[in-house]
Amino acid sequence: MAIRKAVKGTAAVASGGLVAFYGLTQLTEYRKRQARLSRVEAVEQVNMAFQDELPSRQAQLTALRATQEFDVLVVGGGATGSGCALDAVTRDLKTALVERDDFSSGTSSRSTKLIHGGVRYLQKAIVKLDYEQYMMVKEALHERSNLLNIAPHLTALLPIMLPIYKWWQLPYYWAGIKIYDLVAGAQCLKSSYILTKTKALELFPMLKRDKLVGAIVYYDGQHNDARMNLAIALTAARYGAAIANYTEVVHLLKRVDPQMGKERVCGARCRDVITGQEFDVRAKCVINATGPFTDALRKMDDQKNPNICQPSAGVHIVIPGYYSPDNMGLLDPATSDGRVIFFLPWEKMTIAGTTDTPTEITPHPIPMEEDINFILTEVRNYLSPDVEVRRGDVLAAWSGIRPLVTNPNSKDTQSICRNHIVHISDSGLVTIAGGKWTTYRSMAEDTLDAAVKAHNLSAGPSKTVGLMLEGAKDWTPTMYIRLVQDYGLEVEVQYAIKEYACTAIDVIARRTRLGFLNVQAAEEALPRIVDIMGKQLTWSEQRKREELSAAKQFLYYEMGYKARSEQLTDTSEITLTPAEVGRYMKRFHKFDKENKGFITTVDVQRVLESINVYIDADTLHEILNEVDLNKNGQVEFNEFLQLMSAVKKGQVSANRLAILMKTAEQSLDQTESLEQREPVDQRKPVSVDRSGGGV
Repeated sequence: MAIRKAVKGTAAVASGGLVAFYGLTQLTEYRKRQARLSRVEAVEQVNMAFQDELPSRQAQLTALRATQEFDVLVVGGGATGSGCALDAVTRDLKTALVERDDFSSGTSSRSTKLIHGGVRYLQKAIVKLDYEQYMMVKEALHERSNLLNIAPHLTALLPIMLPIYKWWQLPYYWAGIKIYDLVAGAQCLKSSYILTKTKALELFPMLKRDKLVGAIVYYDGQHNDARMNLAIALTAARYGAAIANYTEVVHLLKRVDPQMGKERVCGARCRDVITGQEFDVRAKCVINATGPFTDALRKMDDQKNPNICQPSAGVHIVIPGYYSPDNMGLLDPATSDGRVIFFLPWEKMTIAGTTDTPTEITPHPIPMEEDINFILTEVRNYLSPDVEVRRGDVLAAWSGIRPLVTNPNSKDTQSICRNHIVHISDSGLVTIAGGKWTTYRSMAEDTLDAAVKAHNLSAGPSKTVGLMLEGAKDWTPTMYIRLVQDYGLEVEVQYAIKEYACTAIDVIARRTRLGFLNVQAAEEALPRIVDIMGKQLTWSEQRKREELSAAKQFLYYEMGYKARSEQLTDTSEITLTPAEVGRYMKRFHKFDKENKGFITTVDVQRVLESINVYIDADTLHEILNEVDLNKNGQVEFNEFLQLMSAVKKGQVSANRLAILMKTAEQSLDQTESLEQREPVDQRKPVSVDRSGGGV
């Protein structure tokens, strides 16, 4: 009876939504035309010089030092901070931005890569009749549409499947998704639809088919988050903002306002992290857009300020692309502990996440093994038993810190603010905190509106709706083909330096996304990247070694290499059959000719040279070190068996030593086989021409 009532109720809601939907479709095209016209109008309002060449980082630092006073100084180079800089400079305000690390080095590069309104927020808004949540979704859907339009080179539409395993859930979720379409209105990307079980499995063959009823598909956007962040910052620079990464705030500058008799923030003492040089940047208004580090800057303003940031860690993993279709994501709306898991194609790989656990604030968050395993378990629940989801297939993992905040303007300072907050301190420090990636532009607009009012700045309204971002002009969907054909890694690294890449980490993590996609491939590319950067930036040999070491540490801790390598330990159980042990013993002895019971880099080098394969000593040492569990400089036979057992169980995959030894064994066996054959006829061979082509 309860199920029948639920079905009846959701069906009634769905019916009403359907009528409303068809009533609105007649206005859709008209509204889209109006939206396009408003975007064109907004772009035309920005009557400012657009620099063809980006100023160098050194030129930007010179501008920060030499400018007597800026109108606005933004602290923080994430999505929100970069958005504030772009909003300010396009209002014709003299704008500066400083970031103590690289642009998008924090949370902004570690998202789920979705541009979305938030289906789960809409569900809460409806169930709890929460108008604030509803407006948050509506605003995010507007911003989703704008972002897809202003950065077509970094965004794409993504259909997301919601598999249904209970009949009563079909009308319930269908009604909710249709309301999601309706709230988007003219900015609905594509209409959602229902799939039969057969069609759902055809589009997503990896799905668990047992008890599958059907599926609902809706549309959201997807983007390359770090590149998007960088595009926003570079666009601000093109319009004249002085922006500098690796420039940290040491302390805030203050002066006494003669009219009010109070101390007012008037800039910041900054340090170039690379050179150590310090200098003052003076500004009429300072904006705190530091994400999880919001409280640190607030306490620079006033030590008595209470903490408002309540950090939460979100872990994501990357697994091979064959785990999902090329153009279809998956949403699990109710995991075992009530969280939401996305399973999405991204950059030819598959990204899965996220978790939501309290954490400490740190500039270098590390993905924990328990979070990685939680995501893998939830993924297994939705995929066919035929698909073996192995721990060893995790190519990368990362953790990002969500800067959830309490509202200092509210009497109830304990409750988490669902939306973003803008707060202005007694000394005039403007703080923007909370919010989400998708709404960075509207957050920046609200922040500058508040800053202009509080500091009596001479500026008009925001002009960033419809303003095309760096790289969007003249872009076409097939442009990448020409780029791949004409340019290689060397040119890409050189261009990354023009985009203010200062370290090897900047290149592998944020200019390219290799570190986020495959830590092993990133590590293998590092020596070449460091070599190219060293030539361009005139690094000493010592600096090159430091860069290589720092980048490897980044991959090891922050990109999940450590968690991956810990799958193989000296206590790992060996679960091999006697036949398998015999086969691996034969392979091991191809390298251990003296039957020492262990192999070293010298043994491996000797075998490789015999088959004309050459690997430098440093790389070979790293390869063996991954398997050298007791760290005595050699790989013992038992360690080799532990490795092959872990490979068999799926705990480890793509191990370089395992691949190298198998390949070498095959080459050696082939050579021995050829040598053991009977001598062939030594008569002079007949030419192909004379033999009629060998027929």
